[in-house]
Amino acid sequence: MPSTERSKRVEAVVLRHSDWGEADRILVLFTREMGKVRAIAKGVRKLRSRKAGHLEPFTRVTLQLAKGRNLWIITQAETVDAYQPLREDLVMMGYAAYVIELIDRSSGEEGQNLPLYRLLINTLQRLAESDDPFQVVRYYELRLLDLLGFRPELKVCGNCGKAIQPEDQFFSAETGGALCPNCGKGTPNVRPMSMRTLKFLRHFQRSSYIEAMRVSLPAAVRPEMEAAIQHYLMYHLERRLNTPDFLKLVRRNNS
Repeated sequence: MPSTERSKRVEAVVLRHSDWGEADRILVLFTREMGKVRAIAKGVRKLRSRKAGHLEPFTRVTLQLAKGRNLWIITQAETVDAYQPLREDLVMMGYAAYVIELIDRSSGEEGQNLPLYRLLINTLQRLAESDDPFQVVRYYELRLLDLLGFRPELKVCGNCGKAIQPEDQFFSAETGGALCPNCGKGTPNVRPMSMRTLKFLRHFQRSSYIEAMRVSLPAAVRPEMEAAIQHYLMYHLERRLNTPDFLKLVRRNNS
């Protein structure tokens, strides 16, 4: 356990929970003060529990924690923001679940990480307010890659180092980003990438959130951009994510 304090007040986002015993739950939290931690909410599954409604996934909460033998114990919980619009639409819920899963899979219990926490709460707020969650999430993915130290190289070829020219290219997770046509042809595990998609990726990578949202991603670019970033993320996370397939299914059924 990272802290020697017997009691601690924190702000957190609930990432996930699982039932424990007859009435308890174990929660995985991403906190502002301590990074990712696990905690137990005793009796939270009882009908009269006052804490239950505050401890649902992707809820931002303030918590009072007491130090237990192996886990923090949640003694008080109060909602800061439930991001209600994300709970009223299955597609929005799918995007929120994807945001949460990425943070969960990419972080360990390594202590405070304020940039990552701010990115998480900002993204949930932006999703709750946005009419285009696709763009919000693409921006989130690229910022997350920056914070994790896996920023893809999009201006020069990851193999020969030459500047990328205005023509269709390739994209490789193994070499860390774009590959020129000469290096990409015949290289295993690469993806063709149109110059148009690469330009939008560059724009999102270098821009502030407000600047990135000023453009509207064309329908033809969106699938290629999404597939490339998710391929890159899963390569560096070294695991497959659960939520992308669910999100694709609900988007298809909603179209």
